[in-house]
Amino acid sequence: MSDVSQFKLPDVGEGLTEAEIVSWKVKVGDTIKVNDVIVEIETAKSLVELPSPYGGIVDGLLVEEGQTVPVGTPIIAVRSGSAGAAPPAEPAVEQRAEPGEPGSAGVVGGPGEDMVPPPVPAEPEERQAVLVGYGPRSTTARRRPRKHTPIDPAAAPAEASAALTAAFNAVDHSEVAVAEPDTPPLRQDQRVEAAEPAPAAAGVLAKPPVRKLAKDLGVDLSTVVPSGPGRTVTRADVEGKAGEAPTKAVGARTTGAGWDGQPREERIPIRSVRKATAAAVVQSAFTAPHVTEFVTVDVTRTMRLVRRLRESREFRDVRLSPLAVLARAMCIAVRRTPEVNARWDAQAGAIVVQRYVNLGIAAATPRGLVVPNIKDADQLSLRDLAIAINSLAATAREGRTAPPDMTAGTMSITNVGVFGVDTGTPILPPGESAIMAFGAVRKQPWVQGNKVRPRWVTTLALSFDHRLVDGEQGSRFLADVAAILEDPAQALVWV
Repeated sequence: MSDVSQFKLPDVGEGLTEAEIVSWKVKVGDTIKVNDVIVEIETAKSLVELPSPYGGIVDGLLVEEGQTVPVGTPIIAVRSGSAGAAPPAEPAVEQRAEPGEPGSAGVVGGPGEDMVPPPVPAEPEERQAVLVGYGPRSTTARRRPRKHTPIDPAAAPAEASAALTAAFNAVDHSEVAVAEPDTPPLRQDQRVEAAEPAPAAAGVLAKPPVRKLAKDLGVDLSTVVPSGPGRTVTRADVEGKAGEAPTKAVGARTTGAGWDGQPREERIPIRSVRKATAAAVVQSAFTAPHVTEFVTVDVTRTMRLVRRLRESREFRDVRLSPLAVLARAMCIAVRRTPEVNARWDAQAGAIVVQRYVNLGIAAATPRGLVVPNIKDADQLSLRDLAIAINSLAATAREGRTAPPDMTAGTMSITNVGVFGVDTGTPILPPGESAIMAFGAVRKQPWVQGNKVRPRWVTTLALSFDHRLVDGEQGSRFLADVAAILEDPAQALVWV
């Protein structure tokens, strides 16, 4: 005996409702053990590898790669029991075919019944039936049975067109030119139908939308190298071929590729991180009334401190950056203005002041913007903060941020300076009351002691939730952070 168990997509985070199947690590027929990694999924927060709760033989992969499914959806079937009792993997796939469709003949019957498939067309005809519209029709009689009677072209122009199409498909187009029968002129719709399949591309396998794309781009399908299943020409194949075409004359209509030979347009599904980010910023922007304040700071002393610490023994193996100094300055300044580290609890009708800092660091990744946070960052030294920031950024870029690290943030930093940007007006992560934008640090002329000197200067921008933070509180917090960056020794007074 053998039992088939279905593994349902679990909630790998806090309240996640869906995930995308990125890649399967197993295939049908593989033998797996409990806790073997079977699939990699992408949630709105991170990439996660799922282990199997069952041991046995993979009976079926129920969700294809690239699909996004809700939590609780069965994604894989595992058959337990002796290997000798396991039926082949192929019938398990065929059982999912609908009755009457190709592949449904293998449905297992009752005890003692022979598994004899019903009569089906021979292999070439079956392939032709599956690819209706993809290539030339074999005969018109298969689609529309007709009596074998002579056709009067003058009386039945539609039948004359069908006869022309049948004659066209009955010859080898690669070597023989089709002669036009002596028939009256066809109507416009008949001329299009008879002339659409070009002789050179008649035997090419391609879906109708792909054929239309090739026609729009002026690509001859017979010159395209197919890369799809069963040597089918795909949209990417056509677009790639279009990118090889010579540039049209000035003033001609552009129908080829876009920049650097890439497609002129690309559609990217809105899912995972991008979908979650969009929902979060919309919720935040239209829920929390944002106020943004700016201050320009001479950070020359901070830059000297960073350079000196990099050469010290304590930081020899640590990548220290001004961002770590800003993070430490915020953790010190927040003790003087705790209101900027609060959250709005609408359900309870209360403002919750948080006397700890889970500091979020916005990270740009190939998957989109994520804001993982360092738990209890206010308890860490400057060295430990630098280590935590570097580790957090590396993990985020790899898409391996653990779901708990993406939740329960209290305040955040977005470092726009790494892109050469001076400042911005950041949007609050949902549930947080303050976010600091750290602009580019540049050497600029600065008035010091009635003299203009070159100094390292940056601009800080603080956005805060005006429901929680008044202008006075936000300004005080921003001024305190700026004071520490201008003179790091100030921190000794407040710690």
